[in-house]
Amino acid sequence: MKLFYYQENNFGDQLNNWLWDELIPGVLDNDESSAFIGIGTLLNDRLSQRTNNARFRVVFGTGVGYGQGTLQLDDSYKIYCVRGPLSAKTLGIDSKFALTDGAILIRKIYNFDNSKKSYKYSYIPHHKTAGEGWRLVCERLGFGYIDPHWSREKVLSCISQSEVILAEAMHGAIIADAFRIPWIPVISHSTILLSKWQDWCQSIDVEYKPSYIDRLHHPRQKIDILSPLRLARDWFRQKESASQLLNITKTVHPILSSDQKVESLTQEMYSRLQQFKQDWEQGVLSEKL
Repeated sequence: MKLFYYQENNFGDQLNNWLWDELIPGVLDNDESSAFIGIGTLLNDRLSQRTNNARFRVVFGTGVGYGQGTLQLDDSYKIYCVRGPLSAKTLGIDSKFALTDGAILIRKIYNFDNSKKSYKYSYIPHHKTAGEGWRLVCERLGFGYIDPHWSREKVLSCISQSEVILAEAMHGAIIADAFRIPWIPVISHSTILLSKWQDWCQSIDVEYKPSYIDRLHHPRQKIDILSPLRLARDWFRQKESASQLLNITKTVHPILSSDQKVESLTQEMYSRLQQFKQDWEQGVLSEKL
């Protein structure tokens, strides 16, 4: 069974290789005749084509979104759980399949309890806007900066060393919540898909109320390749964005799901993962191939 995920240099997507190998060792390989649909917003009209060699597909903790249309389920799909109630409703499946994002299972394998705190606040932008510009904004404020393009180990370490996470990257918020670190959702760019945030937030019984900040003109470009005019314009925009981020920390109450909710979801997700593993080992799923 081959793991399928969006192979972008992005922390949330890159959790897939490590997390599933740790949780279900020996199950995933390069056999494309079956697919394990992992962490990400992957349930759309393009999924069947992107896994066209698979005669059987397992869906686990994945969300609906992107694409041009709704995924049409058929007998090749076996759903154990999806990201939240909006995904279940869109797919037309029973609400019992609506649990939460698969990344919550990091609680089973990562020791986050004893991390020393280095920053009161850290900001993790969306991977499409991450770069030097936001690093400079955070430096101006004395905030931690977490780049979703960094290695998994570095991102997890930096999140765990923060007291509050300001997150434009959804999996920054998901991991923070899993680690019991309060978080504040922010938006600086129109590319943010609100429905996937709402789906996940509903799954953990919190309200999604993002704070908006101005986008940077050239957040990903290095200073030394910008013209003096662009440098000046970016400096003023960074100053304004820094002011907005600081104001958010003073006026917005951070979010954190309840301990009971996150523990209950973790245990239920883990139970369904064990059921999947048992089904696979007993040949229940291979009978469909």
